[in-house]
Amino acid sequence: MRRLLRTPLWLALFIALAGWATDFGEPVAHIYWNVLYKNWHHQAPQSIVVVNTADIATLGAAGEAQLIDIARQSNPHRLYIDTKLQFGADKSGDARLRDVLGKLGSNAVFVVRPVVDTAFTKSFIIPDASLVHHHPIVVAAWATNFLSYVEHAPYWVDIDGARYPTVSTDLSGVHSGFQSDYYADFSVDPGTIPTISGRDLLDGKVRPDKLSGKSVMLTSFDARDGRTYYFGHGLVNPVAHDIAGAVALERPVNASLTGLAMLSLVFGLLYLGHNAPRKRIKLAIYATVLGALVILPAALRTVGLVATSDSALLLVLLFAGMRIWQKRTRRIQHTSASGLPNMLALSASTLPIGCDVVVAAIARYDEMLATLPRDLRGECSRQIARRISVGCGATEVYHSDGGHFSWTEEARPLDMQLSHLEGLRALFASPLQVGPHTFDTNIHFGLDRNEGVETATRVNSALASANEALANGRAIELFEAHRLAEAPWELSLHARIDEGLRNGDIWLAFQSQWDVASHRICGAEALIRWNHPTRGPIAPNAFILQAERAGRIDALTYWVLDQAITATLAINAKGERFQMSVNLSGQMVDKPDLVRNFAEITARRGVDPGLITVEITETSSMGNRAAAVFNLSQLRQLGFRLSIDDFGTGEASLAYLADLPSDELKLDRRFIARICDSERERAIVASTIGLAHALGQTVVAEGIEDAPTLALLRDMGCDQAQGFYLGRPQPFAVFEREYDANGIRRFGHV
Repeated sequence: MRRLLRTPLWLALFIALAGWATDFGEPVAHIYWNVLYKNWHHQAPQSIVVVNTADIATLGAAGEAQLIDIARQSNPHRLYIDTKLQFGADKSGDARLRDVLGKLGSNAVFVVRPVVDTAFTKSFIIPDASLVHHHPIVVAAWATNFLSYVEHAPYWVDIDGARYPTVSTDLSGVHSGFQSDYYADFSVDPGTIPTISGRDLLDGKVRPDKLSGKSVMLTSFDARDGRTYYFGHGLVNPVAHDIAGAVALERPVNASLTGLAMLSLVFGLLYLGHNAPRKRIKLAIYATVLGALVILPAALRTVGLVATSDSALLLVLLFAGMRIWQKRTRRIQHTSASGLPNMLALSASTLPIGCDVVVAAIARYDEMLATLPRDLRGECSRQIARRISVGCGATEVYHSDGGHFSWTEEARPLDMQLSHLEGLRALFASPLQVGPHTFDTNIHFGLDRNEGVETATRVNSALASANEALANGRAIELFEAHRLAEAPWELSLHARIDEGLRNGDIWLAFQSQWDVASHRICGAEALIRWNHPTRGPIAPNAFILQAERAGRIDALTYWVLDQAITATLAINAKGERFQMSVNLSGQMVDKPDLVRNFAEITARRGVDPGLITVEITETSSMGNRAAAVFNLSQLRQLGFRLSIDDFGTGEASLAYLADLPSDELKLDRRFIARICDSERERAIVASTIGLAHALGQTVVAEGIEDAPTLALLRDMGCDQAQGFYLGRPQPFAVFEREYDANGIRRFGHV
């Protein structure tokens, strides 16, 4: 069902069905019939003559009696007394009127019209039997639409236990049909109904023989009395409805097909057209639908069938509107500002077998556009697309306004594909000339080779890889299949970290740091750990990197600081000064609220900031180096000790040592592990220790795995030591027990 509701045709059908069930489309049908009968009409039957008695109202009952008597003597086929009989004003006139009514022949019929009050409630008042004698009574009982336009009437009406036929059935002589109601034929022009003035008939201006053999309707009603309307003509004399009904009853059949018949027909045609394989066939079927909506209801009315097209027309309007909106939206979404097809167009397509998806990211693309006038920005994108097309032979290059270009490549062997993209990258070594502006272009590629996955996923995978290549300064990044499996985990990391903090799956381990000179534990490094209930232990590098990408590293860092302070206070309460080290991500170093948050946490916990050593890790992700140096200086002024972690690798270089206000250097384990076997590594470590001491720095060696390495570092003058040989990372309860038991033990006994 959900799938159907996403399809314009089926969605339009469900809405149209709801409109049919609730008469929501009735205004549409009203407009159709009103327009149709305003332009399509024919002459009323001349066998029915209306005599208007309203112009003799001043003559009272006597004048009315005289007019009825003239009509009676003219030998009409049928005489309908459809007047408001004026009894009560003149006794002699009343007597005369009663006498004339008593002389009426068997062809006389009395018409009863509804009395409508101010609330539009209808009621029928049947004349007294002393007036009508044995003559039949017929009633006008038309049903109307929401605008009081007459539509249909029943063949019979039950009033006070008696059954009366309606006027049109008596006029036509048809008293039953396929359905309980019949429908008027509004193609009868009410202006052509033969009408005679009652005054002219009394004055002899009209000969009585004009009524001979006709159905004569003596009526005193006018258009205002019925408060009902006639399609195509508006407010008319109520007699016109009865005559239109009589004409309709003379058709071969008089029945309504309901809106479902037309709705089903039109839906079937639209379905065929929507699924037609050729545009010409599709257009022909749609033209047939329009013709059916306009012509078929009118054609069916000529034989007496009523087929309302409101729901069908509502279906067509909804379907057409949705399709127009859908095409417009796709055209907008699938075309970028440059006029090139949008990457959404590629995502919506079906890729052939044996192709790779490539996304190119242009470095500093936004800056390039910012320097260009508006009329040249599209040209910049088009030039890049042309250069890509020339280099790889792609017939279609897709573009997003963020500086990404995408296309598909033949799935060559990986080494050939990478070599091909490197060649394409070389093509962008030459500057881009856009009008008078010259730009150096640096392009990075994301490559997806995961066939069998839906196109949108592959495009997004290549896009993510291109962004990663751009961020890391690599030429090409390949999106491996296993990353698709990891994507749900990485994308929900924020919530998973919060859950891990709540239930204790994320915890702190403490690894001891030993003072080389005194042979005692002098501190520890707080290391975050995660034991996931289903994935098991997760390596810190695996989730810390993802936490940085997800913007969750701040919360983790402050949680670590708070937990580390708890351990610091507990150990320092034992008497000996104990230093706690915590790691600070390079992503946080330049943040404006860093110093304030560190100061607030230490003040709230009542700990001396001097007991906390902040280790600064890899800072390649640092956005603002000047702000980072300022923050670190502020932390140092507050009393925190600063340590340069992993010195000698990555960003932790001599330039880093010169810029940052630090108290400690941590020698990376990659140097420490080889000092016993490599004279070159020993020289590097020894010189680094000497340099640090010259700058007033404490030196911590990490990654110590055996006694010879520790002994050699002691001879070099290293201040502190850390590694598995001295102590593994432990939960705080275990660490505290070992501290109490082994804090004063010699290295040789560790």
